[in-house]
Amino acid sequence: MSLAPQVIALSCGEPGGIGPEIAVAAWQQLRSACPFVWLGDPRHLPDGTTWQKVDRPLEALAVCGEALPVLPIPFGGTATPGRADPRNASGVIEAITTGVSLVQSGAASALCTAPIHKKALIDGAGFAYPGHTEFLAALAGVERVVMMLASTELRVVPATIHIPLSEVPKRLTPELLREVITLTEAGLRQHFGLTVPRIALTGLNPHAGEGGAMGREEIDWIADLIAAMQAEGFTLTGPHPADTLFHAAARSRYDAAIAMYHDQALIPIKTLAFDKGVNVTLGLPFIRTSPDHGTAFDIAGQGIATPTSLIEALRLAQSMAAAQQA
Repeated sequence: MSLAPQVIALSCGEPGGIGPEIAVAAWQQLRSACPFVWLGDPRHLPDGTTWQKVDRPLEALAVCGEALPVLPIPFGGTATPGRADPRNASGVIEAITTGVSLVQSGAASALCTAPIHKKALIDGAGFAYPGHTEFLAALAGVERVVMMLASTELRVVPATIHIPLSEVPKRLTPELLREVITLTEAGLRQHFGLTVPRIALTGLNPHAGEGGAMGREEIDWIADLIAAMQAEGFTLTGPHPADTLFHAAARSRYDAAIAMYHDQALIPIKTLAFDKGVNVTLGLPFIRTSPDHGTAFDIAGQGIATPTSLIEALRLAQSMAAAQQA
């Protein structure tokens, strides 16, 4: 089987946000060190951008040292910094689907996605998905994916994501947590090159329930699930009190942590690596990374947006692809 070229497909995201300008800034810093091809309408790039049209990702290898490689996709509207134009919704969606097609066919080694604006996609194209990740899962034909936030300091996975805190105990089931553990362990093996991934799990309640005094989920089923999966060969520890799991000494003892809900996972990584965190989707049949921020309409077009998270997302996609090919 031939190996995919080490070229990343970068979908443009919302044209009125910071996506186009940070793509250019990322290319200016990375160039041939991390080749990528930008999927979008070149009219939306900042004025004065040096870019060159390519017809396939492989051509980016010869271009990226001197110009931003662009696989052009015509959009319905112009780009106004700080404002979403629903006329661009179909183009934004096409950039994503094109990127998925490129990685699924092997023409690109990974997909990196710039932030989208869901309301603009709903208004302009009837977008029927809760978010980017769910759309990618539907395109790939998979039912369950896992969101990992990764940095050099920490990899963390929330078992439940964008739901009210009051809903977490109802949604967090043994079946769900088993799937999250399984997908996390497989992703660490396949994409991060870890032969024996070490995973630590938090408890749901303060102090991991403190023997039932602060909640019983740990006693009633979380500890039993961990023990059962340990017996199956998974290298797991927990349930740990979340407030003692993220200091430096604790982090040295695991490769990824699984937290029970959104803030329990995202507060530590955004404290440790606010500008450098990368959103990774595990469970897809291809590599997908994304910067861990939104469209940032409030600063779009002002020349002050930092490309740091996007650069980290591109670099991580590159290393994940190398690990997978190895």
